[in-house]
Amino acid sequence: MANKTMFTSMRGKLLPAVHGLNASGGKAFMLKPREALAQLAVTGCLNGTFYATAQDQLDEVLNLAKNVEPEFVAKTAIYARQSGFMKDMPALLLACLTVPNGKGEMRPDLVAPVFHKVIDNGKMLRNFVQIMRSGIVGRKSLGSAPKRLVQNWLIKASDRDLIRACVGNDPSLADVIKMVHPKPLSKERDALFGYFIGREYDFSKLPQSLKDYEVFKERGGKIVPDVPFQMLTSLNLTTDHWTQIAKQGGWHMVRMNLNTFARHGVFRRRSAVKAIAKRLTDVDAIRRAKVFPYQIMAAYMASQKSDLPTEIKEALKEALEIALENVPSFAGNVVVCPDVSGSMSWGSVTGYRKGSTSAVRCIDVAGLMSSIVLRNSETAKVLPFEVCVSDLKLDRRADVLTNAEKLASIGGGGTNCSAPLVHLNRERASVDLLIIVSDNESWADVQGGRSTALMREWERMKVHNPNARMVCIDITPNTTTQAVNRPDILNIGGFSDRVFDVIGRFANGNLGPDHWVGEIDTIEIRSIN
Repeated sequence: MANKTMFTSMRGKLLPAVHGLNASGGKAFMLKPREALAQLAVTGCLNGTFYATAQDQLDEVLNLAKNVEPEFVAKTAIYARQSGFMKDMPALLLACLTVPNGKGEMRPDLVAPVFHKVIDNGKMLRNFVQIMRSGIVGRKSLGSAPKRLVQNWLIKASDRDLIRACVGNDPSLADVIKMVHPKPLSKERDALFGYFIGREYDFSKLPQSLKDYEVFKERGGKIVPDVPFQMLTSLNLTTDHWTQIAKQGGWHMVRMNLNTFARHGVFRRRSAVKAIAKRLTDVDAIRRAKVFPYQIMAAYMASQKSDLPTEIKEALKEALEIALENVPSFAGNVVVCPDVSGSMSWGSVTGYRKGSTSAVRCIDVAGLMSSIVLRNSETAKVLPFEVCVSDLKLDRRADVLTNAEKLASIGGGGTNCSAPLVHLNRERASVDLLIIVSDNESWADVQGGRSTALMREWERMKVHNPNARMVCIDITPNTTTQAVNRPDILNIGGFSDRVFDVIGRFANGNLGPDHWVGEIDTIEIRSIN
């Protein structure tokens, strides 16, 4: 009979050796530069998190951008905006392309095509200008090429896009216009620029919505002008006015301002309650708005602490179910393992920033992802973990938010990413797909040996489940991981809707372990000289 001790030892020697530590001091594998940039691009919030400050994240991104080839930086900026729906990171990476990298390389031909794909609204334009003027990428002026791109955006943008862009400061749209001096191609655009920067303009040439707005400011009226509602909040609005604003708003605007509407008496009217509930559950509007499940969760969590009508709270629940309609189910024996340790319960998933901190924590996202998998996969089971596995039973028939709240209520303890695998190996469980949702800062597991505890336990699991696959979802901005990418292991960063599709393709053998960098590499950039 074969010597099991000897062969177990040999398996251990074949495990990849760790070559770094994570932020909590535990053993970890360092992501390759391209992988690290991709990870930070779609999870980096440039806000303070449990393990990293905003400055830490910024320094890491700037360093990686200098040491990765410019074309990959360009593609990552596009991916972060179009697939990750990020705001600050794509603008930062675009700014990095305007200066030489660590090798002195410059690819000015990449700036224009990336600008056109990343700067898709006025908010993104202002972000880019702010980053360029801050000096963090090595220059404090726009430079001739970026200046022309900003000028062209201002000249060619629709009236509606420009009016939307005038909401916000640091810099304001007026600041940007004064900075780059765009030359308008029509009298109408000349009047609009004059209106924004406070110089003389021809009132008759303004867009109708701004004419209506100026008349409304001066005389009032029953009909609210069709301008961003932030332009109206300083005016003496009635409940009728606020009700109009609520009924006319886009999906995200309505979702983000439910408490504002409540404060102004909108929900004292039954017709308004019904109209807004219908708006929140509009299938087409949810699809067009590219709604993330966690965004609905944030609104729902806030609603539980407010006096919003029951119909509105129930509409948010229904909206979540609608947003999940295309989430795939996973075949076979699926085990999803949400990290419920103390660091997952601390602060916002998007980090802390004064005045703009989300109420959703990492643990809420982990709970949401776990309950979604439980709902959509008949054989799935959930093993919450911290130092050890928590004995919590969930009802797969319960709504997603209820199960997510139960998981989030466990929170506490250290992080041991290998704990659920130890549990499963002890039971010799049959596993086809293992999904770990964590902030990846494992430190409380057994740290001996040349590899991580997670990799050691995964190898033990593979003895009894040779075809099993593991997906490690990291929902925080890290440059380390507990498991290396290989054909049976996939590391994913971020928590967008696309995560479930990626898992499904990997589980079915239709996606390699380098999917992320591979997806970014498939982006085509047509140089514009």
